[in-house]
Amino acid sequence: MYGKKKIDDGRCIDWGKTSADYVAYRPGPPESYYARLVALGVGLEGQRILDLATGTGFLARNFARQGAQVSAIDISAEQIEAARGQADEEGLRIDFHVAPAERTPFADASFDAITANQAWLYFDKAEVIPEVVRLLAKEGQLVVSHFSWLPRLDPIARRSEALVLKHNPKWSAADWDGEIPPLPEWSMERFRLRAFFRYDAGIQFTRETWRGRLRACRGVGASLSPEEVARFDAEHAKLLERTADETFSVLYRVQAHLFDPRVS
Repeated sequence: MYGKKKIDDGRCIDWGKTSADYVAYRPGPPESYYARLVALGVGLEGQRILDLATGTGFLARNFARQGAQVSAIDISAEQIEAARGQADEEGLRIDFHVAPAERTPFADASFDAITANQAWLYFDKAEVIPEVVRLLAKEGQLVVSHFSWLPRLDPIARRSEALVLKHNPKWSAADWDGEIPPLPEWSMERFRLRAFFRYDAGIQFTRETWRGRLRACRGVGASLSPEEVARFDAEHAKLLERTADETFSVLYRVQAHLFDPRVS
């Protein structure tokens, strides 16, 4: 069923359950991320871009604001509905579809760039890689990026993660060390690395918006029942009242690989 994947020791992950919090509280990458992509030739006016697993459409909307011709897909119908609503509010024209990244509805060589932010780990590499190669036009680029908090460096993120694990011990994304290989193993056969960047940024939150951000994470809203989410959120609110100021920043790492397909 669209929107549901099994991960975290077989637990069903349904991103559609998080859509309301995702729209309201989950931030996309900072403006500096898009500026770096533009400098590397991605996000240009008139460029044809496909955003895979778009969620509520952060990247898609930003590229559309920059004048690109944007398409975006997600396996969750609820996420696409939310993304379309956000785009409509801004008057942005984006071609949204409910579809898996491994089987898209587009013709060969349809795109100059394909992006996947915070999503590549969910894809079946044996299927998505040939699909990406099929979709990219000559000299097209694949951008695989990550935008994640750093629990080993940020105490607020670390304490919040510990609480997630208390409520969902199967959550496997905790304690990320911030490291991604400069050349991922999955890329070596079909892609050539064009560029890579990595930097850290403090992202601003209030207690309320950080609570919403945690509800929108895989280990909470996408996998727990509504009653379990409510219990987690109530305990998280008390934790933040004891340990965090009303406003604060959380340290995130921003990373991106830009690849060219290898010509066979």
